[in-house]
Amino acid sequence: MLLTDTHCHLNFNQFDNDRQDVITRAKTLGVIRLLVPGLDHRSSREAIRLADTDESIYAAVGFHPTDSDKFSSQTFAQIQELITHPKVVAVGEIGLDYYWVKEDQKREVQREILKQQLKFAATADKPIIIHLREEKDSWFGQASVDLLEILLEWQKELAEHKHPLLERPGVFHSFNGSLETAQRAIELGFFIGVTGPVTYKNANEKRRIIRQLPLERLLIETDSPFLTPVPQRGKRNEPAYVREIADKIAEVKSIKLEEIAAVTTANAAQLFLW
Repeated sequence: MLLTDTHCHLNFNQFDNDRQDVITRAKTLGVIRLLVPGLDHRSSREAIRLADTDESIYAAVGFHPTDSDKFSSQTFAQIQELITHPKVVAVGEIGLDYYWVKEDQKREVQREILKQQLKFAATADKPIIIHLREEKDSWFGQASVDLLEILLEWQKELAEHKHPLLERPGVFHSFNGSLETAQRAIELGFFIGVTGPVTYKNANEKRRIIRQLPLERLLIETDSPFLTPVPQRGKRNEPAYVREIADKIAEVKSIKLEEIAAVTTANAAQLFLW
């Protein structure tokens, strides 16, 4: 049984003491691909250095919306230089975060930086890894509205040029929105990333949403070292725990675990071309 973790921050210092052991554990449990996204220019370089150490690890480069204060013409140029590395398969993690960022002016900065990175992704012909977080206790709010509007305009531009990214635009990472948002994202060609919270006792709404989404549009992510799934909750998260997420999706959809693993692994290969 082959699994893929399409979002793990293995470059974070939580793994400094046992990073190789973590990678080995994942491989032992059948995890054949690991994707490490960047959050800014420094972490993007770290992701690439890590990818260079192991054939199963790949990288993404970009600016996370909560790191927009680090974005400048100089740092963005550094990110653009990194995209040519053969282990870089995506632009990300990019998007909108209205949970931590409250000020309208800073949210506008996020939107403008996202638009620049979308143009960059089109030029580089790389799919995007989308971070979307609403204000507290909101399933479908202004961040979703703004993001979908921006993505729709981006896709219109792609369509005008018959761009190949129309077939594989990206993934909504660690999806935490409404069914309506997920369905709109899928209509635009995006995959939906499923993380550890789908296993939590109080996550009935998340499970209801996953039950209604096609398996052919799902990816499995740990978002390590965060969002540790049950029954490992309380520990540091790591890529080996994608098995727990796959188990829960299998339960929710009444599908064999082996099929969940096979289809989500194929989905990742389709998106990232690895």
